[in-house]
Amino acid sequence: MCLLLTLNIGLMLQTFPTQRWNELFPNSTQVQAINHLESGQILHFPKLAFDLFAEETSLLSPEYADPHSKNISYQPETNKLWGVQHLSDEQHLQLKLMMDRFSTQALDLIRELFPHYSTHLMLGRTSFRPIQISQRKTSYRKDDKRLHVDAFPSAPNQGKRILRVFCNINPHGEDRVWRVGESFETVAHQFIPLINKPLPGVSAFLRFLKITKSYRTAYDHYMLHMHNRMKGDEQYQKKASQCEIRFPAGSTWIAQTDQVSHAAMQGQYTLEQTFHLPVHAMQDESRSPLRILEKLLQQTLV
Repeated sequence: MCLLLTLNIGLMLQTFPTQRWNELFPNSTQVQAINHLESGQILHFPKLAFDLFAEETSLLSPEYADPHSKNISYQPETNKLWGVQHLSDEQHLQLKLMMDRFSTQALDLIRELFPHYSTHLMLGRTSFRPIQISQRKTSYRKDDKRLHVDAFPSAPNQGKRILRVFCNINPHGEDRVWRVGESFETVAHQFIPLINKPLPGVSAFLRFLKITKSYRTAYDHYMLHMHNRMKGDEQYQKKASQCEIRFPAGSTWIAQTDQVSHAAMQGQYTLEQTFHLPVHAMQDESRSPLRILEKLLQQTLV
C-alpha cells in the first residue's frame, strides 16, 4: 500500500529529552506537554527506556501469548494477569512483576508531566504485545494496522479520555512503526454523517445481557461506529492524509488514542499502560472527542 505522506510529522510529534520516569518537569514543560497532548499530538521520549531485569529477558517471546487473546493483559489493581500460555509459576510471577513495574513508572511519568490530571486519573489495563503486528491476521474491525481512533464494543467509557503510555522494549532494535492520520475533527466530519442514531433501548439491552461492561451512551455508539467505518473503508485507508512515525527500541510515547487517528504497522515487544480521564479534568475540554461530537451533532451525548 502506498502511503500519502502529506502530513507534517513535526505537527504530529513533540519530542522531550527526559531519561527518567519520575523526572521533575519545569512548569514550562508541563504547560507545553498538556497543550500538545490535548491538541491531538503525540509526545515522544526517544531516550526514555524501560529497563528489564536479567531474568525478565526470557519473557520476550511470542510463545507465551495466548493466540486467542489480542495482547497479554495485566490489571494492577487486582494483580490479575491473563492472555498467557506455557508459563511456569515462576515466569508467571516474573511477568506480573515486570508489568506492574511498568505500570508504576508510567503513572509516575503522567503525574509528573500532567499534574493537572493527577487527582482525576483512573488506572486502566497494562498490556504487553509480544507478537509481530505485521504478521497478525484478524478481522478488519480488530486489525490495528488500519487507521482508527480507539473505541471498544464491550467497554464503553461514557466520554472519558483514553490516555496511553507506550514503550518499545524490542531487544533486537526494531522500531515500532505507526501511521498517523488526520485530525479528529476531520475524521468526524467525514464519518459521523454516515452513522445512524442509536436505537432506543439497545444500550439497556446490551447491558442486561452483559454484552457491554457498562452502559453504552450515544457518545460510545458514535465512536464505535466511526472506529468500524474507518477500518472498513479501503479507499479511506489508502487516500487519507497520513504520515509514518517510527518509535525506536528504548523509546516511549504518549497519546490520547481516542483522538489520534493511528495504525500500528510493524513492531514487536511493546508495553502499554492505559489511563482514563474524565473530560472535566482536561485543561480545555472543548478539544475532547466528546465535546467535538456534541458540537457536530448539536446534542448532548452523555
